[in-house]
Amino acid sequence: MVRTGIFGTLEFGPDEFEAYDSLDDLFQDKSGRGHGSDYDYVLVCTKSHDSERAASELSTHPEILGGRGKIVLFQNGWGNAEIFNDHFPKNRIYNARVITGFQRPQKNVVDVTVHADSIHLGSLFGSDLAPMGTLVEAITKGGIPAEVVENIGKDLWAKMLYNCALNPPRRHIQRPLRRTGRVAICEWPYSREIMEAVIKEIFSVMEATGYRTHWSTPEEYTAVFYEKLPPTVRHESSTLQDIRSKKATEIEALSGAVVRLGEEAGVPTPCNWTLYKMVKFMEGRNCRRGKKANLHI
Repeated sequence: MVRTGIFGTLEFGPDEFEAYDSLDDLFQDKSGRGHGSDYDYVLVCTKSHDSERAASELSTHPEILGGRGKIVLFQNGWGNAEIFNDHFPKNRIYNARVITGFQRPQKNVVDVTVHADSIHLGSLFGSDLAPMGTLVEAITKGGIPAEVVENIGKDLWAKMLYNCALNPPRRHIQRPLRRTGRVAICEWPYSREIMEAVIKEIFSVMEATGYRTHWSTPEEYTAVFYEKLPPTVRHESSTLQDIRSKKATEIEALSGAVVRLGEEAGVPTPCNWTLYKMVKFMEGRNCRRGKKANLHI
């Protein structure tokens, strides 16, 4: 495995880690040794659309957590913790907010292209945060700063604002998000209107559902969005990468989550709804093309 990009280059040979195709293989590898019991942490790094499957498979091996193990969700979007809570008690589930962008030019290579802030670890359910201290130390020692925070929900909604405002619009307006001359998507008045509408709708949904983030109004966030958040001109969003690779996107946990929460609260979200449907159309078109070409997607 190779990591390149803004945090420098690291390489790990095949004798420095173990990989398994399934949890069953983890518990009983080919040598007959069992490795699957009593882990301190299980880091879930799947796409959000795989949360249900990951939670279900983990629940068939409860011994993996032993008496003290914690599940930490390193995932995009909103709603993953609730999915895992259907299978595990709340005091076993934690969330991580990661705003470090990367690409995979090869299967064994990760290129880190943008980094906005340290990894934040916390609990949406008010659980004891002390168990996250050791994990924070390990991540930071590995070269990426991490810290424990009291209100991870505010961080997750801040990332929702950023992802929903940028990922779906730039998929349709400008792919990837690169400058043409000196003009990027955030500098076009028409695309700015779309992104600002997305942000306003999300704030309305948060207000109606009792969620909060670090800014009180969409205007406060928009000022930070344009002036202070790191540029992503060189980074291709995961939505764009997934569409290009003919894979399912995480739109259900992003714009889709905003639309569903809005419907439950009676808050209209026409801009998020339109972008959500456009990305779903692209997913469906890719699937139909893949079937015609007899491809496995």
